[in-house]
Amino acid sequence: MSVGPEVFGEDYLYFYETWLTDEVSDRQAELIWRLLELHEGSHVLDLACGYGRIANRLAARGARVTGLDADAYFLERARAGGPDVEYRLGDMRELPWAEPRFDGVVLWFTAFGYFDDATNASVLRGIKRVLRGGGRLVLDINHMPRLLATLHPQQFFRRDSDVALDEYEWHPETSVLTTRRTYIRGGAIREISYDVRLYMPAELRALLLQAGFAEVELLGPTGEPLTAEDRRLTAVARAPS
Repeated sequence: MSVGPEVFGEDYLYFYETWLTDEVSDRQAELIWRLLELHEGSHVLDLACGYGRIANRLAARGARVTGLDADAYFLERARAGGPDVEYRLGDMRELPWAEPRFDGVVLWFTAFGYFDDATNASVLRGIKRVLRGGGRLVLDINHMPRLLATLHPQQFFRRDSDVALDEYEWHPETSVLTTRRTYIRGGAIREISYDVRLYMPAELRALLLQAGFAEVELLGPTGEPLTAEDRRLTAVARAPS
């Protein structure tokens, strides 16, 4: 199970950027800044940084930010809006650093869970390896119980006359959600499919602790204690001091 850059890129951004407004991104960057306990000069890695909507905002607040993503189109967009961020093309499974160097790592907007269990665990160990003592990871994913309770077989996004249609298939034996997406844009049709491994909150906590983190806090999408009604789960994990 894995996902390539073809899943994201220009079509993905075309439909999602109407929802990911400046207001939404400003609010999320503020939450990340607070949960990571950042200050001016903090060194932050935005992993699977996309088109830089979070990385550029953290840099504007005074953090030293590195953004890493596997999608060259996203990075081109990110660099255009963030001259103070070091953007690098790369794979989260093979981080290009061998030593602790970051005060915080951001893994945001369901950027975790696209590989098999062993590889997902390896990604978390890699993040812990590059964090300085006491550094923090903030991770945002779907809250599995709430997502499954409200999941519809199909969902669509519309922008003007263009449509992105998602069809979902849940695999309970592996806790994997398959999405089959059809982009209908400008008269052209493109179909993709990808899997995401969903984690129960306690399962995610155990995975982070097994990766070597000392403490894990599970929160809702606004940084408050997680509730059964929350659609998003925010995990904050601290590396040992």
